[in-house]
Amino acid sequence: MGWVVTIASVLEILLLLHVATIDVATRLIKNEVCLALALLGVVSQLASPMQVVQSLIVAAILLFVLLPVYARGWMGGGDVKLLIALSVGLPLSSVIQLLTVTALAGGVLAVLHLIMRTLSYPRLAPVGSSLLRRVYVVERWRHLRHAPLPYGVAIACGGIWVILSRGF
Repeated sequence: MGWVVTIASVLEILLLLHVATIDVATRLIKNEVCLALALLGVVSQLASPMQVVQSLIVAAILLFVLLPVYARGWMGGGDVKLLIALSVGLPLSSVIQLLTVTALAGGVLAVLHLIMRTLSYPRLAPVGSSLLRRVYVVERWRHLRHAPLPYGVAIACGGIWVILSRGF
């Protein structure tokens, strides 16, 4: 059963890296990815059915806490889905760790966007520009138009942290 947890953990990390990349590019988090993360969370906890029940209860509580946050526009729906999906398969202590690391990573993300305000607006990213420059140009353009932060990146950081800290 240990190899199943290892494979599930590696797949979760790969999916979270995918989510972070896609969130930066499109500001969308797909339902299919969240469903896959939730299923992998359940698979990694199959050895303990009581643990699965506990994590589902924690995920439901988190959903009810985050729904008003989403309704007020303080958080995107994809971010809520991603947090709920990650909390499935995690004990309460790991969900608290997930939320803490996500908040810290979100703070770093916000500081980076505040720093971006002080930087000059680049005209274009010419053909052959580095990936970093192209991302900067697009993010700066979005920032000037008051686009939301790609908070899926912070959530992915929190998820990867929790997965790596629980071990394979």
